[in-house]
Amino acid sequence: MAHTCEICGKGHQVGMKVSHAHNRSKKWWHPNIQRVHVLVAGTRKHMHVCTQCIKGNRVQKAG
Repeated sequence: MAHTCEICGKGHQVGMKVSHAHNRSKKWWHPNIQRVHVLVAGTRKHMHVCTQCIKGNRVQKAG
């Protein structure tokens, strides 16, 4: 599944996981991406959209 929002472009963030002994390893955080039916120019289409765009009414969900 895609890890990038097709509306806002939000993608993964990279950081370090640090143990108590300060051992560091790379860690990725992925946004909450949902595959939803969206109305685009009057047609129904599948898109990968983050939940912030869904809750912020940046897309019109097809019923």
